[in-house]
Amino acid sequence: MAYDPRGDHSAPLGGHEAAGFVKARSRRPVTDYGSTLAHWMRNRQPRFKGAVRGEAERPSASYMVDMLPPIARVIDPADSVPTKHLHSSLNKIKHPINVVRWTPDGRRLLTASSSGEFTLWNGTGFNFETIMQAHDVAIRALAYSHSDDWLISADHDGIIKYWQPNFNNVQVIQGHSDPVRDLAFSPNDSKFVTASDDSSLKIFDFAGGVAESTLQGHGWDAKSCDWHPTKGLIVSGSKDHLVKLWDPRTQRCLTTLHGHKNTITKTSFERVMGWCLATSARDQTARIFDIRMMRDICLLRGHEKDISTLAWHPIHSNLLSTGGSEGSLFHYLLDEPNTPAGQAISTAVYESPDPVTAPAQSIYPAHKISYAHDFAIWSLDWHPLGHILTSGSNDRITRFWSRARPGETDIFQDRYHIGEAAAEAQGTWDRRGGRRQRQEEEEQELEDEMEGLVDQKMPLRQPAPGLPGLPGLPGLSLPASGVPPPLPQIPGVSAIPVTAPPPVPFPMPGAAGAPPPLPGGLDPTNPADFAKIAEMMQKAGLPPPPPPGVLPPGLIPPPNFAMPPGFPPPPVLAPGGVEMQADGSNASRRRAPLPSQEESLRMEQKRGNYTRVR
Repeated sequence: MAYDPRGDHSAPLGGHEAAGFVKARSRRPVTDYGSTLAHWMRNRQPRFKGAVRGEAERPSASYMVDMLPPIARVIDPADSVPTKHLHSSLNKIKHPINVVRWTPDGRRLLTASSSGEFTLWNGTGFNFETIMQAHDVAIRALAYSHSDDWLISADHDGIIKYWQPNFNNVQVIQGHSDPVRDLAFSPNDSKFVTASDDSSLKIFDFAGGVAESTLQGHGWDAKSCDWHPTKGLIVSGSKDHLVKLWDPRTQRCLTTLHGHKNTITKTSFERVMGWCLATSARDQTARIFDIRMMRDICLLRGHEKDISTLAWHPIHSNLLSTGGSEGSLFHYLLDEPNTPAGQAISTAVYESPDPVTAPAQSIYPAHKISYAHDFAIWSLDWHPLGHILTSGSNDRITRFWSRARPGETDIFQDRYHIGEAAAEAQGTWDRRGGRRQRQEEEEQELEDEMEGLVDQKMPLRQPAPGLPGLPGLPGLSLPASGVPPPLPQIPGVSAIPVTAPPPVPFPMPGAAGAPPPLPGGLDPTNPADFAKIAEMMQKAGLPPPPPPGVLPPGLIPPPNFAMPPGFPPPPVLAPGGVEMQADGSNASRRRAPLPSQEESLRMEQKRGNYTRVR
């Protein structure tokens, strides 16, 4: 999003300087794909005839109306490479973004942070929509089912939660005792697999929420897993530098791929054709394996630091994006080597005389965004239509990327491509203007968050009928007489005659009708001084006791309630629940003091709650 400062910096008006810079809110970027889809649907034709009858795009701003979605140009992946920064979204209270996932309908983006929060962002305006506390610890993995009806999430404590599309939590299971690093659904959504730091993978029955089998074989933490979109095949990557393929029916390891020399960070099957497997590791490389030959066919080079994640394009099977641990974002076209000058051009495995022994072809990035983030990129995810790529990073920012519009050439000189210092030297980025833009974005996100949270306030719950003085306990109400009704008679069973209770085997004081004796040390002729007791309790930080003859707050006896023999009668209450004098007047009202909110807050903070400043 280009920053366009507005204000009055013109010549002096009437002998006086102008008022100076007038702060104005910059326009929010909006990516509406409706017009491009309508344009494609109106002009499309069968693919063997050329797919589209419309005019071809040319590098001019007047051809923006002729832009087409990626589904309209499946043979031109270069047109879908996301080179332009659209927007940066960040919360009021910032936390590292561990996972980003688009909702199946593509209308919202779901992000999961290290604080255990879900945040929803609008998919066209990129503004804040809602936030919720989903887990108590950092969320490590998210996955939507293929039917788009369920979402499962896993956290650092090994807890797995089931969510409906409206984010209603319906089930919680303890999947592992160690952190869950990745999870994936089976093709028919009846099962899902998890990878954990306990070096094992577990296959769970989704309906029952129980582990059916455990895949053992890795010698260290299992960092990633994926389930083939159409086959009974599971892939896993571990800290032991190995990539394993599993049969989920027999729990048997089919093969082990020894391509990497460091910890595997991500494994993912290609979703369009289903023949390729992409893996990334901390050895600064990513590899593409052909599962038909069970060997690597492409070696992705170019990163100077570890590769932390990768993502396949949902439309183009030969477009792959990778995120580096230093914040770089690279895009690869697998059928274009893009070999730099001075490097030997390698031959594709499929074109070699002996594909079994031929070395993997080296592929270099088709486009580099070297300064996409300030820190490691933890997650990448494509919009279902394939026109927007989203990245979540350790710098607490979620960024949206898209292809450049026709005629836009200055995007390759922005601070995300050449860095802040070089962009400032070339005049394509202003540091002070960037701070002002960031401040405006934060203020705008704060306003959106406050408005969203106000809109989601639920109506107050009405208290359910229950015992007087104990609201909210349904089923415990008594009739006006104060006597509970008799139990219903079971059909076919005769009524049980009411008999006297059996005698108690030991003597009880007060059982014969006389009041029970007072505890030792209490003199009935010298009652206790309630003023001194209240003063001592106040010094100890305890609420004062009620005065003599006054019931504690909230304790109201039901009507027609008879006190046991030997106890003083309760004070007379007015119809409104206020104590009256013995003569029936309502001259002096006595109410218990309200509880202090500060004391309640301190007690909750001692338990570990409400410690963060919101």
